[in-house]
Amino acid sequence: MSVAVLRAEARLFAREPGAWFWIVLFPTALLTVLGLVPAFREPSKDLGGLRVVDLYVPVALLLSTITAGVQSMPNVLTGYRERGILRRLSTTPARPVALLLSQVVLHGAAVLVSAVLALAVGRLAFGVALPRQPLGYAVAFVLAALAALATGTVIAALSRTVKIAAAFGTIVFFPTMFSAGVWAPVQTMPQTLQTIVQATPLGAAARALGQAAAGDWPDWTLLGVSALWAVVLIAVSARWFRWE
Repeated sequence: MSVAVLRAEARLFAREPGAWFWIVLFPTALLTVLGLVPAFREPSKDLGGLRVVDLYVPVALLLSTITAGVQSMPNVLTGYRERGILRRLSTTPARPVALLLSQVVLHGAAVLVSAVLALAVGRLAFGVALPRQPLGYAVAFVLAALAALATGTVIAALSRTVKIAAAFGTIVFFPTMFSAGVWAPVQTMPQTLQTIVQATPLGAAARALGQAAAGDWPDWTLLGVSALWAVVLIAVSARWFRWE
């Protein structure tokens, strides 16, 4: 990856307040709104003594990965293709693949900032315990981020224009949010639905994060699901991504 390309893309990315808001700030803002509901700060027997706000911290982390991977990054990459930037880059020493990797790194960094912010606000504002198994939590989160960003590269690969990328992103966005537990945490879903959701990369990650938060090492099957999806999606994007 070219350092010069990364620096240039970082400057452009810093000038996108919309992307920073939706990736970094919105997940924590949603967590804050839910945490201000008194009933969501009360332990529930149905949740094993946990509170709703406890369950929504990992959901906030996953929401940032979805927003970065499905909504933001594909539009940037497709916009570059639509304006001929990728074609012009192919004639210079800075290869187009450097641009792709730079976007993955920058969006991954934004997701990391969002995760730290959500964990900090959850802990300081609402007394949400930090993950008892931090290494397992980090592994599950990284795999979720990779799967989400890989989804974005597939959307970019299949989209010739920004409008098409936005349409594909919207179609993928809502089911992915559901599987991540945005509307209802995965732990609260009926068992059959849990089984189905856990076959998706973000659904598996949601359960894995919950297990790590409780102090257990995430189930290897769940980690494997997220990892497998990431590998498959990267392979698909590598096969179909075109610079022009």
